[in-house]
Amino acid sequence: MKAIVSIIMGSTSDLKVMEKAAVFFNDLEIPFEINALSAHRTPEEVEVFAKNAENNGIKVIIAGAGMAAHLPGVIASMTTVPVIGVPINATLDGMDALLAIVQMPPGIPVATVGINGALNAGILAAQMIATGDTEIMEKVRNHKNTLKQKIVKANEELKAVTYKYKVN
Repeated sequence: MKAIVSIIMGSTSDLKVMEKAAVFFNDLEIPFEINALSAHRTPEEVEVFAKNAENNGIKVIIAGAGMAAHLPGVIASMTTVPVIGVPINATLDGMDALLAIVQMPPGIPVATVGINGALNAGILAAQMIATGDTEIMEKVRNHKNTLKQKIVKANEELKAVTYKYKVN
């Protein structure tokens, strides 16, 4: 089994956020890898990773970063593999990371999800891969149907909640 998605974080303190993508890939049986790489502390390793990602079979990279939040953009500058940035709430309620990731210069796109939005990054990565993989497309479709069923069930349960002036 060879990873097709790479989850990268600036440090292992980001794992509590980024593991939501890992759990999603594990549930959908999509091979992935997780590594800690820092744009500031290990720039050489980031460069080696980014420049070799495509040859290593990686189809999408999810990069989480807080504070200075350069990691997704640095990776995107060195590869043609799509990069999804996950701003992590480390300071300033994550707004600094969000703005750092979303404001990339022309030619260096980074798809960006919401603050601490690693699950959405995982879903987006799966959808990207699914454009060329019918098996993964079906898994994503099933996942979304499960989400729909949760809301249908929630509405059924809400019908049992009573209030004096509730009319439904």
